[in-house]
Amino acid sequence: MDDTTTLPAAPGSTPGSTPDAATKRRVRRLLGMKSAVTGWGFVAPATIIILGLSIFPAGWAFLLSLQSWDGFSAATFVGGANYAELITDADFWNAVRNTFGYTVLFVPASVLLGLFLAVALNRRIRLMGFYRTAIFVPFVASAASTGILSTYLFSPQFGLVNNVLRVLHLPQQGWLDDPHQAMLVIAIMSLWGSAAFTTVIYLAALQDIPTELIEAARIDGASPWQAFWRVIWPQLAPVTMFVAIWQTIEAVQLFDLVYTTTRGGPLDATKTIVYFLYEKAFHTLQFGYGSAAAYALFAVTLIITIGVVVYSRRKGLEAF
Repeated sequence: MDDTTTLPAAPGSTPGSTPDAATKRRVRRLLGMKSAVTGWGFVAPATIIILGLSIFPAGWAFLLSLQSWDGFSAATFVGGANYAELITDADFWNAVRNTFGYTVLFVPASVLLGLFLAVALNRRIRLMGFYRTAIFVPFVASAASTGILSTYLFSPQFGLVNNVLRVLHLPQQGWLDDPHQAMLVIAIMSLWGSAAFTTVIYLAALQDIPTELIEAARIDGASPWQAFWRVIWPQLAPVTMFVAIWQTIEAVQLFDLVYTTTRGGPLDATKTIVYFLYEKAFHTLQFGYGSAAAYALFAVTLIITIGVVVYSRRKGLEAF
């Protein structure tokens, strides 16, 4: 059977005649344009919806950040006054410190725990499918259920953790009611819900490592620990960079767990940047000021992402 593709006859050509190179290029161009139009016809509706739900709100929020508006009266253009006020706002900088502290607690712990669980699950043992499913269940749980669970576990009055401490004759803790412990509790509960993501990513990366490399290291006399650090860990470096960036972005955007547990308390100890802008926009109706805080958060997230990506590429750890 002849596998050659028969091009349609060009307009004005004689049937049976061989088209020249220019005609072939013109026909291929027309076919390519037809394919492109067909493809865009399928994706255009979804593209328009996505752009409408992302680009338009982002542009409108930027305009709001340059205005003073309470949602009811006419908006007043103030230029960069909202951004200047952020610089001197002690409440905002307290939210920045809380967010930074949470990020320092959450990101390294989530990466290390995900790596540990992935290595533990990357083997053939009985009920492995059940274990993998059980680890992933907290990731799909809603923030409301996680917040209720946090309250049940760490309530100073009737929480399960304090009951265990009481049985063990250990001093009970304030947990969510203690300004020095509340953010630690939120980091622990976030870790419980988000470690599944890093576990799945690391598990996929581990299964993609050629077994020949590990077997060669073992033949050369490497111990399991040496094989991990000398062979496996270098292969996981790009994935680690991706997970670190992703979890950092998730950390600086923390809101739902704070909203369902402490509402920023006690004494603003758990008020994050996102919860700060939520309060300004929807409690005090300072939509312009809240939008300025949102764009400040966007700028910080963008700078962190670009910095880590540039560093990883210079070090040969491209994850993108």
